[in-house]
Amino acid sequence: MRDPILETSGKVIGFYEREFYVFSNFSSFSVEWKGRLWQTSEHAYQASKFFETDKDLVERIFSARSAHEAMKLAQANKDKAPTDWDERKAGVMEDICRHKLKQHPYVQKKLLETGELDMVEDSPKDDFWGWGPSKDGRNELGKVWMRLRKEFITKQAK
Repeated sequence: MRDPILETSGKVIGFYEREFYVFSNFSSFSVEWKGRLWQTSEHAYQASKFFETDKDLVERIFSARSAHEAMKLAQANKDKAPTDWDERKAGVMEDICRHKLKQHPYVQKKLLETGELDMVEDSPKDDFWGWGPSKDGRNELGKVWMRLRKEFITKQAK
């Protein structure tokens, strides 16, 4: 029963589990990144935390049956992530999303449909990647997609 708290005003593009769900890392778009074909961008992102510290965990996340399972595996092992992960994670996420965008014409189409509206991961839980329960979070994933949109439109204009 999340719908009543999700953004539906039309003033921003919310992409937490609706029409613009393609921008969610949990959406069913594979992404070729770092020489592998990941089931979802969530798989790639969660595994990337452990590239330097736990190769077996990377393989378990790679093989996870769902994006949710990949996230849970990473959360259960967060102590194995590099100490500077928080400083690097937004850049890693942007790189993964850039690859997803390049590889999927449908994602490109949906990105253009967002026009110039702000994009928000209107997650009622996550106030780093989304805007969180109070709608005042950092919305880092929305910012990633807005930067990629600007890049994409600029490249198309050339």
